Amino acid sequence: MTEKKEDYPYSRHIVSSEHLASEEGWQLSEFEYGLIISFHAFSRWMTRCMTAVGESDFSPLDVLVLHNVNHRAKEKRLVDICFVLNIEDQHTVNYSLKKLLKAGYVQGEKRGKERFYSTTEEGQHVCSEYRRIRERCLVSAYKAVEHNSLELSDVATLLRGMSGLYDQASRTASAL
Repeated sequence: MTEKKEDYPYSRHIVSSEHLASEEGWQLSEFEYGLIISFHAFSRWMTRCMTAVGESDFSPLDVLVLHNVNHRAKEKRLVDICFVLNIEDQHTVNYSLKKLLKAGYVQGEKRGKERFYSTTEEGQHVCSEYRRIRERCLVSAYKAVEHNSLELSDVATLLRGMSGLYDQASRTASAL
């Protein structure tokens, strides 16, 4: 006998993959679907905001790297950027840095065997323009919606904690 969709106990939940939604894990699948659509929406936002700044050739990773290099006006090494952004494949970040160097938004200074990156004046200007557009398009819309900003902070804390669970699970899966 074939199981009907309405017989499936988690059919009323919005999950990423119903076949992965077990009695113990349907909430994770629901969370994962939220991550998937949020990730893609955030990626679209970053590239379109950069396009509004005047730069249409940057990927979401390029935008993240630029803002990370600009963060707190501190020089950063490739390994530091990868660590903070939780990126395992350093070559992808290195490629972004090369694009940003070529665009004149980032500069690199070699000290010993390591290279330290910082934003140029032009890179800082791009980050400021991105912020201006972010305030106008995203922050103003966020402020117009009824919400409790502490709840969003709680969600951010939950996301960071969940990233640790996924990292640990990926290490465990690698050992199988």
